Amino acid sequence: MTDRAGTPAAPDPPPADGDPAPAEGTATGAPEGPRRRHWLRWTALGVSVVVLVAAGVGWWFYRKLDGNITTDTTAAAELLKYEKERPAAVVSAARNILLIGSDTRAGEGNREYGRDKGTQHSDTTILLHLSAGKSSATAVSLPRDLMVTIPSCRKADGSRTSEQVAQFNWAFEFGGTACTIRTVEKLTGIRVDHHMVIDFRGFKKMVDAVDGVEVCLKEPVDDHDAKLKLPAGRQTLRGEQALGFVRARKSIGNGSDTERMDRQQQFLGALVNKVQSDGVLLNPTRLYPVLDAATKAITTDAGLDSLRDLYDLARSMRAVPTEKVQFLTVPRRPYTYDANRDELVQPAASQLFKQLREDRPVAVTPGEKDDDGAGGRDGGADGKPDDADAPPTPSVTPTFTGRNAAEGVCS
Repeated sequence: MTDRAGTPAAPDPPPADGDPAPAEGTATGAPEGPRRRHWLRWTALGVSVVVLVAAGVGWWFYRKLDGNITTDTTAAAELLKYEKERPAAVVSAARNILLIGSDTRAGEGNREYGRDKGTQHSDTTILLHLSAGKSSATAVSLPRDLMVTIPSCRKADGSRTSEQVAQFNWAFEFGGTACTIRTVEKLTGIRVDHHMVIDFRGFKKMVDAVDGVEVCLKEPVDDHDAKLKLPAGRQTLRGEQALGFVRARKSIGNGSDTERMDRQQQFLGALVNKVQSDGVLLNPTRLYPVLDAATKAITTDAGLDSLRDLYDLARSMRAVPTEKVQFLTVPRRPYTYDANRDELVQPAASQLFKQLREDRPVAVTPGEKDDDGAGGRDGGADGKPDDADAPPTPSVTPTFTGRNAAEGVCS
């Protein structure tokens, strides 16, 4: 060896007594390079296999969840025929989603609630507005008995209905989702971007997926029609009991649809609060059952019929503070010609629709109980009848009777 070109290198000195012998694989021991490279190759191969398996499992889960979703193409085809008469979106980045609770008896798990007569009603309909900046979410309940103008709609047998004034939930019975969307758009002037329909079975599975939702009852409940029997006090409802709680009408409170809508809003608020505060969205082992239940539970339009679309929606909701997830019922009062039906309170209802249409703030506050024990039925600004006919003040955020998800059902 040489230490420079042309200059012989001095030999290495022998190891002193007590010095360790050269390790295997050093210049004077057995070579380590081949063995180390061999070990690294096997390690790399093992890691690659694990990554591929994980990716394969992840892809399988993705495909399974994606395949759970039912796409409603019929509504889209029908709505396309009326595109010219539909309202335009005022704020493109905001989203308006119509949530429809179907009482259909068709399908697995639904026949136990009655005979399938081939029809269905929308006993629960909520217009969910997600603000463009993802700073708030406002869910507006539309009463089933609200008197509205239902446009001419195509029925399941191909025939058409005539335009008529009727109670709101007839729209779903007449012409399904498309008819309901057109009725809502005609009523509010708000463009419906997406829709979701959920049946009894789907609702129960959603509640079970989050291990139930807590409620508080002042008195025991025994409702045969809703299949609900509960003691008084604080308790967690799952599946069948949760469905009975939001469906019950005759045995809780004064038996009005007004109070049932308030109870549904409280329950949904508690459900949102639990999902956001319980770490469900950040824990894959807890998130998968929720996603599996959610994707099996809904029928939706083509714009929300993939797991990616639903994930983006869930991510948007996750960004909204629970105190900014608000629930209210459209301002209404007993119908002039039939006290068992509802009509809008004006100009309060128009002001609410305008705020949502233009993606402007809406505030909610708990209202005072009226004589029948339900939240202020007039539902005007500030929830007070005296304010219902007062002209809105542009510089002030309008306030309506309602609640937010942070309050929970037991507050």
